[in-house]
Amino acid sequence: MDIFAITKEQIDSNSIGASACEALEAGKIVALPDHSLFDKQADIDFLLGLQNNASALHKNVAYKPAAHKVTGATTKTPQEAEQLLQVMSDFSKRALTLLARVCQPYAGKWKTDYASYRPFEEQGRDLPLKQRNDLMHVDAFPSRPTRGGGILRLFTQINPSKDRVWRVSGPFDALADKYALQAGLKEVKGGSAAMKRAAAKLGRALGINVPDRTAYDQFMLGFHDFLKGSEEFQHAPQARQMSFRPNQVWMCYTDVLAHSVLSGQYALEQTVIVPPEAKVKPDIAPVSVLERIAGFPLTPSRGRSLQTV
Repeated sequence: MDIFAITKEQIDSNSIGASACEALEAGKIVALPDHSLFDKQADIDFLLGLQNNASALHKNVAYKPAAHKVTGATTKTPQEAEQLLQVMSDFSKRALTLLARVCQPYAGKWKTDYASYRPFEEQGRDLPLKQRNDLMHVDAFPSRPTRGGGILRLFTQINPSKDRVWRVSGPFDALADKYALQAGLKEVKGGSAAMKRAAAKLGRALGINVPDRTAYDQFMLGFHDFLKGSEEFQHAPQARQMSFRPNQVWMCYTDVLAHSVLSGQYALEQTVIVPPEAKVKPDIAPVSVLERIAGFPLTPSRGRSLQTV
């Protein structure tokens, strides 16, 4: 898998332009080998120390910028809770600033999503199939539909001695050409899938908190599960393994690049949702690729501008 490496000097000189966005949209990983998202070792030590209290942590620690709130951790004291909130908030702000500097064409156009801390070792985790991170997949959020937007994530890992190891496969158009119809792309237009969307719409009208999923969101959730359950795809010969060393920073569209985490502990990430129209090459966005294969629009807004077949 191609890696698009960016130096700190390139970022400081604002010489990147749209090239990083083009690389990301094509399914490449943008790596920043000489950049750190922590300027205080004490913050890293604090996060690493949380692992010593296993009962205080759930699967992930999530920071929600809009609410300035942390979930997924039961801290021992109010002071520890406040420190965790501050550390995660500071990380999120620095990550968003870096994203805006690297991906200048997107700045001000994305929707800020969660930041998270992933403190557990990924290798050998006992999780249900749909939650396993060691199986290659493309991302989709069950509770936060993107409605055609791209899932852009910035990662770093603070493990002082061990790499984080991924396995990746792509690009998305090749995956979709081979597997989308098998995964039920045509079925999201009508039938039970349409009935589910109509029922959810009614539920929201009645005040029930139900995700507002489009046909695109429904398919991507199913595609996520399909790829994890496909023995053929999991053993794809074109898949490649790559390692990220301690404190390295990298970013990618995790709904474009199929990926898995084979091993690693103590990773952090910040997510933003980039609308298709903000992309440098919107015609290769997953929603565009899938609509070409399906022959019909997958989100209501795009239906007004696309020819329905």
